[in-house]
Amino acid sequence: MITRYSRPEMAAIWTEQATLQRWLDVELAVCRAWARRGVIPPDDLAEIEAKATFSVERTREIEKTTNHDVVAFLTNVNENIGPASRWIHYGMTSSDVLDTGLALAMVQGGKILEDGQAALTQALRARALEHRHTLCVGRTHGVHAEPTTFGLRLAGFALESRRNEHRLRAAHEQIAFGKLSGAVGTYAMLEPAMEAEVMAELGLLCEPVATQVIPRDRHAEVVIQMAVAASGLERLAVEIRHLQRTEVREAEEAFGEGQKGSSAMPHKRNPITAERITGLARVVRANAVAALEDVALWHERDISHSSVERVILPDSYTLLDYLLATATRLIEGLVIRPDRMQEVLDSSYGLVYSQRVLLGLVEEGLTREQAYAVVQRNAMTAWETGQPLRNLLANDTDVAGLIDPARLDSLFDPSHHLRHLDEVFERVEAL
Repeated sequence: MITRYSRPEMAAIWTEQATLQRWLDVELAVCRAWARRGVIPPDDLAEIEAKATFSVERTREIEKTTNHDVVAFLTNVNENIGPASRWIHYGMTSSDVLDTGLALAMVQGGKILEDGQAALTQALRARALEHRHTLCVGRTHGVHAEPTTFGLRLAGFALESRRNEHRLRAAHEQIAFGKLSGAVGTYAMLEPAMEAEVMAELGLLCEPVATQVIPRDRHAEVVIQMAVAASGLERLAVEIRHLQRTEVREAEEAFGEGQKGSSAMPHKRNPITAERITGLARVVRANAVAALEDVALWHERDISHSSVERVILPDSYTLLDYLLATATRLIEGLVIRPDRMQEVLDSSYGLVYSQRVLLGLVEEGLTREQAYAVVQRNAMTAWETGQPLRNLLANDTDVAGLIDPARLDSLFDPSHHLRHLDEVFERVEAL
């Protein structure tokens, strides 16, 4: 587990101490169910609940001999209980404990991720509303396209973040399943009603049909949705990295007092946080591939998935939690430069209004093909010479006799492109 990137509440879920405690919680819930059925005598249950404990260090020591983590854990617990320990793990198989305990961990981690995603949504929403009228250039293929606003750009990220909230919630709802159906899922030692009773106590649902394990398509869905969320964070980070380029400088990461951008070049202010988000998002996506590989197991069970999950699940949860918190801080502190956005918008000689001019000429009587040829011809001249497109069109004989100067000016008014923004921002305000 990459604990360097963990917030305490998320990191705590994946410690050995927490993992073994979940196993014990499952074992004790089963013992209580047996006791209610008269199988475990009341005195033995009282002894179990009073003395059932474990030590991570002792369990590790035993595992050196057993080479089996659950057996080592049970041996350690039994050492502390005494004779009544014969009822611990009664009628169960290891995966009953492992998979039910893992479901508890993933549900708990999912709630933290959903809260983190919601915080990012609200941070993006706030900055989007703040800059709903901040004019900037829209780009397609990295090339100037048409005017937009920086608020609208952030609004798109806010809505994506809200969708990721929904995806994470749905994925964790379908992972909230445990099982006590035994070695091959036939309930040979425990009845389904008892499983339902235990799962209700633990806050889980019962896997409708299990083998020895919970089907791994459930786990894969969770990691896939975490990968989707991480990809959205990378999209946001890449946007900021572009905007911070020297040639653009429309927005940049906050740069703290005393911060250094380069060991060699004192002037550097690099988008290191956005680059970190970009890099770590790749790890979460790679883990999704491993989760998909875990779906196919031999027959009723093998353990090829187990070693993989011990790496990819703690890492994916802790990384995405870190990425969400980091992205939220990045957006809240983002330095936004409206004046520079206007300069950049103006730097492409009015070419961003080409579609509006095209349609204006069509409205004045030209065919679309004729209008396209006129505008493209002048646009290419603007690219090559740096002359404003509006001036080139005014001096073009195919345009001058067709459209008056006031009408031509109106075609270069950015307000036309933004006239429906209030309707769009009603959707953003509803977040």
